[in-house]
Amino acid sequence: MRHLLSFLGAAMLAGAVHAAPAVVVSPYKHLPQHWPDDSVITVAQGALLAQAGRSAALTWAFATGECGSETWNGRPGQAVAHANTKAFERAGVDYIVSTGGQGGVFTCASDAGMERFIARYDTPRLLGFDFDIEAEQTPAQIRALTDRIAVAQRKHPRLRFSFTVATHAASDGSQASLNPMAERVLAAVRASGIKDYVLNLMVMDYGPASSKVCVLRGERCDMGASALQAARNVHAKYGVPFAQIELTPMIGVNDVVENVFTLEDAATVAHGVRELGLAGLHYWSLDRDTPCEAKGADARCSSMPGVPAGAYWKAFSQAVRR
Repeated sequence: MRHLLSFLGAAMLAGAVHAAPAVVVSPYKHLPQHWPDDSVITVAQGALLAQAGRSAALTWAFATGECGSETWNGRPGQAVAHANTKAFERAGVDYIVSTGGQGGVFTCASDAGMERFIARYDTPRLLGFDFDIEAEQTPAQIRALTDRIAVAQRKHPRLRFSFTVATHAASDGSQASLNPMAERVLAAVRASGIKDYVLNLMVMDYGPASSKVCVLRGERCDMGASALQAARNVHAKYGVPFAQIELTPMIGVNDVVENVFTLEDAATVAHGVRELGLAGLHYWSLDRDTPCEAKGADARCSSMPGVPAGAYWKAFSQAVRR
């Protein structure tokens, strides 16, 4: 771990003063995807991330439970923080701590709990926190969380706070994008008075191809064009500035197997992120950025046998090169 992180951070230590990148580009690293009984987040593709220089970052996924007593797939938050934060700081590698996720719930009922949560992971390399809210949270829980974040933001102005939500990418003129849960999240963020929040759109799993949910290319969803269409729809329909929108595609074969995100799509999205001035570009996931012969979505690979390992990272890194 120490060797890999040192290699990952080698290109990032040229300056003594660290500044967060204007555009955050980072893959998600699913914490359970590592050696059994090891709470250390492994970085199998450290050399690939090092190619991105100062833009290299990792998004850790996912903390669940109540803030201040959160766990990571059953592991105590303090154990995970102890195993990772100082190692990332020494290596000069930026990171984002993500919460919730598919089937996961993260709540926060007190400002004291939020402060314990933030302090646990805080180092100079911490870019901020992401709150992935997909299902099974009540409006009261969401509002309690956003109220706590608003207070924390005033205490920690250097940190970015993002909210990951599901979206469609309608191309039929309806501007259909955020689902009802995502609309509730956005409304709570605004009601709590959170400033400069980032709305992270999950541009994946649109379902059967239709102009009601995506941009069509023949009889399939054009995944690259659809990702950018989602950003345009959210900007136009909800008034969210482009500079506060970021995108997270699922590379390769999605859970909806007819939704396939190709390398061509990755290049399209990277170019669009630059052109629209979006806040960031992430992808699910670091572990999947390798080829395999699987027929459907696989947590260990992209299910794209002809695509080399690390190819998606190389394509996405173009989002920050000028």
